[in-house]
Amino acid sequence: MPSGTRHKLVEGSVRESLIRMTAPMIIGMLMMFSFNLVDTLFISFLGTDALTAISFTFPVAFTVLSMAIGLGIGASAVVGKYIGREDMERAREAATVINYISLAMGCLLVALCWLFLDGIFGLLGASEELLAPIRQFMAIWLPGSLLMICMMTGNSILRANGNTRTPSMLMAAAGFANAALDPLLIFGLGPFPALGIQGAAWATVIAWGLAVAYLFHLLVFEQELVARQMPAPAVMKTSGSEMLRIGIPAAGANMMTPLAAGFMTAIAAGFGNNAVAALGVGGRIEPIATLLILAMSTSLPPLISQNYGAGRLDRVAEAYRLSIRFVLVWQLLVFALLALAAPLIAEVFSDDPEVIATIRLFLWVMPLGFGMQGVIILTNSSLNALHQPMRALWLSIARFFVFYVPLAWLGSVYFGLWGFFAGAVGGNLAMGLISLATFNRALSAEMRLREKPA
Repeated sequence: MPSGTRHKLVEGSVRESLIRMTAPMIIGMLMMFSFNLVDTLFISFLGTDALTAISFTFPVAFTVLSMAIGLGIGASAVVGKYIGREDMERAREAATVINYISLAMGCLLVALCWLFLDGIFGLLGASEELLAPIRQFMAIWLPGSLLMICMMTGNSILRANGNTRTPSMLMAAAGFANAALDPLLIFGLGPFPALGIQGAAWATVIAWGLAVAYLFHLLVFEQELVARQMPAPAVMKTSGSEMLRIGIPAAGANMMTPLAAGFMTAIAAGFGNNAVAALGVGGRIEPIATLLILAMSTSLPPLISQNYGAGRLDRVAEAYRLSIRFVLVWQLLVFALLALAAPLIAEVFSDDPEVIATIRLFLWVMPLGFGMQGVIILTNSSLNALHQPMRALWLSIARFFVFYVPLAWLGSVYFGLWGFFAGAVGGNLAMGLISLATFNRALSAEMRLREKPA
């Protein structure tokens, strides 16, 4: 592996390493999630029906994204551990295998979504009239999402090597390309045809394609972090099984989010299409509002994995503690800003009074729970980096199906939309406290295990 392609994270200040890894990812994550937000903004000009249709696609789109993120977590944890041990050949093997496995699993998931497309959106509460624009969008987006899977897993390899700047720049470039193509393809400006809701899908897929082409040229030919040849069967088996041991539970944990979003959308559908449209807008604002959390969830695991591999559990504890304290304070500030700006934000996305009122309500309630949501996300990322993916999976299952969704449903039954949002906040609060206790127990157990004489 050429020199200069990796950064050791087991030396120097933990705080400085965390800042150096996180800062570039903030820009990258902002641009990545701008795909959905920019698409939503331009599609909103097509009317409430188009906005509602795109809102229904969010759970399926996030399911595909979540699987890609989960597989990338597996690759990052394994690659980072071997880098911490300075076993660079094993790190390269794992980096190579992830690309074949993630593409194969992506094809399987996309095929399943395609086969059951109408049934999935019917269960989410989409009316027959909305199924037509939903099909138009997903016919382009769904097969094109394989490019997104390749981009996410490729970026995870770079991050595992301590490089967060390049993934950030790639996601930023793709975000700018998507924003530039959206108005051209949706409204048909200049020589471009007016494709409506399909134009948003085409803009996203083209942007992904450009990013993937550069990314794999970098990984394979310039930095040689990924081998050009297909790995030998023995390597595929050993590296693949280790990566999947973490990647499959991590993907499952991440896919709890869109599954829960599907249930939340179905509950909102009981209040009418305006509530679904507002929830869709809120779901696209949320990643921007929790941007720092999402950036840290990708920068913290390589730091933890490398120090875990090097046996520096004291640095693992310090990194986790610093991250949790910071996101709690930061998200409280974000809540205050969103609450003040809620009326203005709502009017940007709709001119329908009922949709505007529901978006405002979302922004006045839901962001209050984003801090504890950050604790949950960072805890799951840290547990995966410690090679304890099943703990993270069970925490995710408990969060969504014991606390988050049930409390939101109960709130909706007794207090309407306000109770719906407040119940979700209560679920995040309860699960955040459980997550803190779980990680501290897991790390203490690991420390005791390593203190035992051989």
